[in-house]
Amino acid sequence: MLRWTVHLEGGPRRVNHAAVAVGHRVYSFGGYCSGEDYETLRQIDVHIFNAVSLRWTKLPPVRPAIRGQAPVVPYMRYGHSTVLIDDTVFLWGGRNDTEGACNVLYAFDVSTHKWSTPRVSGAVPGARDGHSACVLGKIMYIFGGYEQLADCFSNDIHKLDTSTMTWTLVCTKGNPARWRDFHSATMLGSNMYVFGGRADRFGPFHSNNEIYCNRIRVFDTKTEAWLDCPPTPVLPEGRRSHSAFGYNGELYIFGGYNARLNRHFHDLWKFNPVSFSWKKIEPKGKGPCPRRRQCCCIVGDKIVLFGGTSPSPEEGLGDEFDLIDHSDLHILDFSPSLKTLCKLAVIQYNLDQSCLPHDIRWELNAMTTNSNISRPIVSSHG
Repeated sequence: MLRWTVHLEGGPRRVNHAAVAVGHRVYSFGGYCSGEDYETLRQIDVHIFNAVSLRWTKLPPVRPAIRGQAPVVPYMRYGHSTVLIDDTVFLWGGRNDTEGACNVLYAFDVSTHKWSTPRVSGAVPGARDGHSACVLGKIMYIFGGYEQLADCFSNDIHKLDTSTMTWTLVCTKGNPARWRDFHSATMLGSNMYVFGGRADRFGPFHSNNEIYCNRIRVFDTKTEAWLDCPPTPVLPEGRRSHSAFGYNGELYIFGGYNARLNRHFHDLWKFNPVSFSWKKIEPKGKGPCPRRRQCCCIVGDKIVLFGGTSPSPEEGLGDEFDLIDHSDLHILDFSPSLKTLCKLAVIQYNLDQSCLPHDIRWELNAMTTNSNISRPIVSSHG
């Protein structure tokens, strides 16, 4: 019984950020926020969400080990990717408004919070943003994105073997997926499931004839082949900048945006790879408003979803595109316990808590107390 259980405001106000779950913590890296300075080079920021205390913290800036020498830290960026392999977060790609796109690989040690740039060999992918990254064992797979040097969408697959730090351009077999960016790629077993994204009707170059494919494409990492897939009778609308995650062998997608329809989504869909079928899911509780470019991480049986951007509900609140960036966080619980359901009832009906044990009151307080690390919205209209 899926249920939205937590909604808190006041976290990091971020769009096009990247995040990974490490135990009961979610590490969020960088991203964009309207009104912030993206022309001055500065260190990427790292925010940590504790899924037990429901509190955000921000890591302090990295100080140089040698005076006068800049520390090894990625610059602030958006449209990048992060994956977790063992105790290391690998950050790759993304861009900012001064440096453009990046193809340097960064490693973040979750136990020491130290950054490094591992020495890599092989065919390093071109700098890009809006790509996807997913992991099978020790291998990170990069697909698609918008390549800066070629100035076009990509449909290449690159893999990084983190045991040897070697990049390889995969020579794929079969009919490849279209060139695209801001899609999702999710590993289920040894297959990579690609959904959505922004593509161009006429090929890899952007001609403002955008299309939003809503058919699943499957890449078999064992045979390194794109598979021929059967048609599916029910389909979500095509979209980009949505969230996707795997749970119990099935693929879920949430939200996103379709420019041709000028529509933001807040629907939740489930894809079963065995029956090759989609089903729309209607969780109980109040979920997020329609949005795109949010982050989504799995912590146990819970989905932690935060940030993103939506059409502004009030004139004068959004940026020049009438979008408003979010600092909120939502939790979707796949199997809420009786204890959780009871706490939700206490909150919903404003019941007396004085007779409850101290730890329950502490948990109720955490579920209803907003964070306070986001910066306020500054209207672009004065």
